[in-house]
Amino acid sequence: METARDVEDLIAEAAAAPVDGWGFDWLAGRATEERPPWRYARLVADRMAHADAALDVDTGGGEVLAEVPRPPRLLTATEAWPPNVEVARRTLRRVGARVVAVAPAAPLPFRDASFDLVVSRHPVHTDWAETARVLRPGGTFLSQQIGAGTMREVSEAMLGPLPSPTQRHPEQAVAAARAAGLTVVDLRRATLRAVFHDVGAVVWFLRKVIWTVPGFTVDRYRPQLLALHHRITTEGPFQAHAQRFLIEANRP
Repeated sequence: METARDVEDLIAEAAAAPVDGWGFDWLAGRATEERPPWRYARLVADRMAHADAALDVDTGGGEVLAEVPRPPRLLTATEAWPPNVEVARRTLRRVGARVVAVAPAAPLPFRDASFDLVVSRHPVHTDWAETARVLRPGGTFLSQQIGAGTMREVSEAMLGPLPSPTQRHPEQAVAAARAAGLTVVDLRRATLRAVFHDVGAVVWFLRKVIWTVPGFTVDRYRPQLLALHHRITTEGPFQAHAQRFLIEANRP
């Protein structure tokens, strides 16, 4: 049986660890999550190889874009979280991408029909009208999005039972894309198992993915964290499920 000092060490370590960028390497050996079967990074690389001008919205730390083996002639990324902007600029030098700092929910700072490809992994919010505006006729939008009720088990471990989610359903994205004048050509869904082996992994995840428990702090949720630690040590790893969907749409 682990001691109280052990759980405090786990929580303190996770609370002090950096959460810049959008990589999850800190969780190695402490948590796992299944990956969607469509291999988003490979799809992006394929589309980028045939693009002339491309935009990555909400690039995070630029992790996906940095792995593109054949970047287009013009490659741009946007990021709204200030700590990530400099991370992305360093990361994306290798592919010659320009990183533009933007305000959350602000219009895209680009001219109409600037890009023949727009991509986005796990955007906070997709502005479908703006996406359609900056796409060239015949251009493509490809995005892996967070689905409704993702990591619900983690949220409820901190907040208690929650109502059924009303946002982030794939059907809502399809309707919004069509309302913006885009043609949806692909839609795929996946439910992915996530496993947390210690409470520190949960703390770090909640600090990183801030919408899971808005306003999360260790002090505010310490009783719930201690209860979750007890659950893990007595019942085994804590399991949750991530919801993802892939949507691809073209501008006629």
